[in-house]
Amino acid sequence: MSYPSNTVVILGLGLIGGSLARALRDSGFSRRFIGYEHRESSLRRGMELGVIDDFTLDLDEAIEQADIMVVCTPTLIASDMLRQILSRLAGRTGGPVITDVASVKGNILCAAQQAWEGRMPPQLVLGHPIAGSERSGVDASNADLFVDHRVILTPVEGNDPAAVALIRAMWESVGAEVVDMTVTAHDAVLAATSHLPHVLAYTLVDALAQSDASDDIFRFAAGGFRDFTRIASSDPAMWRDIAIANRVALLDSIDTFSEHLGRLRNAVATANAEQLFDTFSRAKQARDEFSSILAQRSKQKP
Repeated sequence: MSYPSNTVVILGLGLIGGSLARALRDSGFSRRFIGYEHRESSLRRGMELGVIDDFTLDLDEAIEQADIMVVCTPTLIASDMLRQILSRLAGRTGGPVITDVASVKGNILCAAQQAWEGRMPPQLVLGHPIAGSERSGVDASNADLFVDHRVILTPVEGNDPAAVALIRAMWESVGAEVVDMTVTAHDAVLAATSHLPHVLAYTLVDALAQSDASDDIFRFAAGGFRDFTRIASSDPAMWRDIAIANRVALLDSIDTFSEHLGRLRNAVATANAEQLFDTFSRAKQARDEFSSILAQRSKQKP
């Protein structure tokens, strides 16, 4: 049997890295999967679960064995990891195709260009799967995690088209829909649609938990509270890193939201029924249109 890629090295064997290894094995995209990170316990657990075939604690060894390297570490660690990898590849011809799964692309791009004398390494293809779970760790890995989810690639000038095509094929093989965006657009869109909602959920739960009435608040909270705050159960360290890495775009989103919340507060304070109704109506219409888009997208899938 021939494989598009013989060996995939997963750097950071958590939910995303473990799920990708499982999915690529099931799809037949690669023959062999190797894990690398500093926590040997996670790597051994990955082998126990059959997620990876082997592991190494030596980055040089990982690079030498890889056809594809996928950096699945938290966002801030990912930029440092890429610097380490690229410094080892500087001046060499060939080497593995490298990609990542970080939620922020601007800091990753800057780190890569700094490590490559101001240019984009041709074999590095930045990517971000829009998939996840409140659970974390390799035990939460799921081969179907990426099915019918989007993966954003942010190819830039200097990328090797063959490398981009290989990473696109990798994600398509696990059932994902692959789309392209610029780095700037990606970070702005994700700040508004993912990073801001997580920040709001964390802040709301934290504020209510510190209230004198917190026991009653959580005892009687209903479905709306549960649905809105579900994402506050996500990994705090991961979201801390995302907030820092994408702080420019996130601050823009926070400021925009704060402005609108201020207007809403004034409407409540002044009992401005018309303004409240207009705000809620516009929001309902926009949310209904979003639901229609999701429904249409679902119908178009084979």
